Amino acid sequence: MSFLVILLVLWVEKFSAWRLRIQQDGPWLAQLQRLQKSGLQQAPWLCLALLVLLPVLLLGLVLLILKPLAYGWLALPVHLLVLIYSLGRGDLLAALGPFRDAWRRGDGQAAYHVAERDLALTPEEGAELLQQVQGHLLWQAYQSFFAVIFWYLLLGPMAALAYRLLALSAEHTEQPALRERAVQLRHAFDWLPARVLASSFALVGNFVAVSRALLHELLSWDISAAQLVVKAGRAAGEMPPPVMGEEGVDTLDQLWQLLIRAAVVWYAGYAVWVLFI
Repeated sequence: MSFLVILLVLWVEKFSAWRLRIQQDGPWLAQLQRLQKSGLQQAPWLCLALLVLLPVLLLGLVLLILKPLAYGWLALPVHLLVLIYSLGRGDLLAALGPFRDAWRRGDGQAAYHVAERDLALTPEEGAELLQQVQGHLLWQAYQSFFAVIFWYLLLGPMAALAYRLLALSAEHTEQPALRERAVQLRHAFDWLPARVLASSFALVGNFVAVSRALLHELLSWDISAAQLVVKAGRAAGEMPPPVMGEEGVDTLDQLWQLLIRAAVVWYAGYAVWVLFI
């Protein structure tokens, strides 16, 4: 059923607007605000349990109830809804559009402001801004899609939902202690899928370059998932020095194609697993 669900997710993502309708964070964000204003703000682990663990356990209870009914097929729409909800927020390619236009025509000032406004970056001046946007593309693709799919295929919808709720907690909380705990847990969640994606980049890109870039850091706990994914992606895609104009925009297309090839490897690998193991 998992393979069917991820195929349906691709269809929903490409041909419908269901994702925007399903990804409604309002009730969860309201609960976050209530907890931050209550006396529980001094108990960050308890807040995280209420924000992340409780919804995950409720989902597990629903799946347990549905499992014996209709040979488990009644759980299919629940899997689909949870996985779509757990994907990243926003349209990555659409958000990159204004930056691509500004960079293509060589308007560095406009590209700077667009990166700050649309991509939530703290941009650098000059051609180095392109490297920041390349890193943004790789990281957002990872945390929006690859990490969620990884945990769904490995442990099911409960793990995928836990990953997204942790990400939302780290992004939206105003309490430093709560944010610190959420970031710590997310770092643990990111350790394995980030390395699997880096290995996928090596398979579909420049294997030697990725090996050299990550040889001493692949198993390190201290390097962040964002650093690992960006370094691996840039090495696999053999990114040239950043330049203004069409040539610079082409590097974003090359990285997007690298991400697509990595996704194909994941889908093909899981299909082989389902069929023969």
